[in-house]
Amino acid sequence: MSSTPLSTAPLGSAQRDDIPPLRQSDDSRVRLYQSSFADLMEMRAPTEAVAHYLDRHEGWFSRCAAPMAVEPLGANGYSLTLGRFGNFGFEVEPTIALELLPQSEGVYRILTVPIPAGDTGLEGLYDVDFQASLRLDNTAELEAPLTLVRWDLALSVWIRLPGVITLLPDGLVQSSGERLLRQIVRQVSRKLTWKVQDDFHNSHGLERPPRRRAQF
Repeated sequence: MSSTPLSTAPLGSAQRDDIPPLRQSDDSRVRLYQSSFADLMEMRAPTEAVAHYLDRHEGWFSRCAAPMAVEPLGANGYSLTLGRFGNFGFEVEPTIALELLPQSEGVYRILTVPIPAGDTGLEGLYDVDFQASLRLDNTAELEAPLTLVRWDLALSVWIRLPGVITLLPDGLVQSSGERLLRQIVRQVSRKLTWKVQDDFHNSHGLERPPRRRAQF
């Protein structure tokens, strides 16, 4: 599938008050890893039914994100602990806060928002910029309606690595981190996609389409 990922422009050298400190740090231990991804979900229902379901994220998001820990943040936000991941013996259990914006002309956006102070003991160790969009594509297929939920994700992660890791070759540290980032997104997104498909079709008494291979 051809798609244009959301923009995550480099932050450059200028420092701004609204940029979290880790993103403007000149510490050589702070590494930036970036990737973009695109995939789709098949929903065997009219677009209106899929939109009605997605609009009510307070029901499906927590159910489908499990076993990841989810805590509501306001009307449209959630704190999400992704699980434990690591590389070169360095492990982290990242928690991010996401806001699910109301749809606009069939497009949904999911963005990172600041985690409330004190909610994680890992401030200064990592930072995540998560920008996703979901677009509803209504496609008539024979006698049954089919809605494709196409999503794009642009992801940037800043990590303050232990000093011993920075002694390794720079290319190895960077490529290993980017590979780990892809593995995390593939694991989390695939599970979440399958669970959302299952939850939607089960709640509407519909047969779920066969699981597709990830397009990344």
